[in-house]
Amino acid sequence: MAEANVLHRYRTFAWSAAALIAVLTSGCATVRPEQRAALADPAMQFEAEGGEDESLQHALENREGAWGGGSVKGGGCGCN
Repeated sequence: MAEANVLHRYRTFAWSAAALIAVLTSGCATVRPEQRAALADPAMQFEAEGGEDESLQHALENREGAWGGGSVKGGGCGCN
């Protein structure tokens, strides 16, 4: 029984250490100031479909004669 308890503690410690190492070594990167402009481009976002969203937004702005409000869904006419 004592050996099983020691083995369980060893496994728990090993998994905890592995998880801690994985967390500490992931996701850290130094970005130079000239690279930040490229990374802040809307085309670099996961949700964006490259220039497709931008061209759709441009067409909607020209058709509606309005700018902004792209994140608000629905309107007052009930035609959505």
